[in-house]
Amino acid sequence: MVEPALFLVHYHEIALKGRNRRHFEQILAQRLRDALGPDARVNLLHGRILVEVPGRWAEAVQDGLGRVFGVAYFARVQRLPVDFEKIAQAALARLGDFAGSFRVSVKRANKRLPFTSPEAERQIGALIVAATGWPVRLRGADVEIFVEFYENKAWLYTSLDRTPGPGGLPVGASGKVVVLASGGIDSPVAAWRVAKRGARPVYVHFHSYPHTSLDSLRKTEAEIEILSRWHGPAKLYVVPLAGIQEEIFAKSPERYRTLLYRRFMYRIAARIAGWEKAGALVTGDALGQVASQTLENMRAVQEAVDMLVLRPLVGMDKTEVIAEAQAIGTYDISIQPQQDCCSFLEPKRPATKSTPEQLRKVEAKLDVKGLVEQALERAERRWIGNEPDTRISER
Repeated sequence: MVEPALFLVHYHEIALKGRNRRHFEQILAQRLRDALGPDARVNLLHGRILVEVPGRWAEAVQDGLGRVFGVAYFARVQRLPVDFEKIAQAALARLGDFAGSFRVSVKRANKRLPFTSPEAERQIGALIVAATGWPVRLRGADVEIFVEFYENKAWLYTSLDRTPGPGGLPVGASGKVVVLASGGIDSPVAAWRVAKRGARPVYVHFHSYPHTSLDSLRKTEAEIEILSRWHGPAKLYVVPLAGIQEEIFAKSPERYRTLLYRRFMYRIAARIAGWEKAGALVTGDALGQVASQTLENMRAVQEAVDMLVLRPLVGMDKTEVIAEAQAIGTYDISIQPQQDCCSFLEPKRPATKSTPEQLRKVEAKLDVKGLVEQALERAERRWIGNEPDTRISER
């Protein structure tokens, strides 16, 4: 019979939550269960989480743990009795043919044990030195041996076993947000960043079909499929914008077109946020990146809605966003060619410094409420999950 694999999961930011800490711990434990499946046993302990899975799944579990927001680091551990000699022997067996400097670091959750953490470090270290002659180095050691005592057992792992997690807060700890997803490089990174802060994304994609292709929609779905490996399955609302754009083209000055498109996108996304009980909209805007993202234009566009708009990339340059997209895994999809909705009837000389008053005056010629309602009536809702058979589409 294959021994179960044990993983010790540590968090950092959750430990600072004071009286709300238990609530955050429970959300993190549930996200671990979601990521690892029903056969994983997830146990909340004092300041840490123990995950137990069938041994044959160990490699897949490591990949899953590395994508759960809220996890600071994790390690596959060995469970041992509270016996210094057996712990030292197990550490040597774990390190194999290693030869170099080391240190022992002990945490002792059970304060009733008849020794302190420094005493345990010294005694276990002395046994390893006696067996190997390896030098002890308290700073800059080649390997660190970690021993955590909990109740009447010890967990052993080394710095070679420790894997960093993504950090942040578990998804769901900060409510819901609606992400405006274009299919480009920026919006998936923005979504990933707010998910890392504990928000559950709901996505909205606007298209101009049949005036443009549906490549941007296919790309958006593929990007969310990758992001779902980090934050779990997500809803995607697909909204046609061509009718609104045609009205804007017919009745509005050319230089304001893109800004008016975006004001309608915000209004529609805000309505969807109301349906979803989401607390904010999220965009991939970066200050000054394009004409619609000047300080003046961002303010003029946001004035169309009475809700919080988050811009996680606002201070980043394009090279930083690209590097993050590559790390997340969305970049190769994002750079595929597409015609997004803002490229349809795009102005040649867009306004760079508009005001809310100017845009409201132009919109007075449009049936704003009616156009929003028509777009929402034609919207579709889809589920994007980690496996193809989890995807559904419904009107």
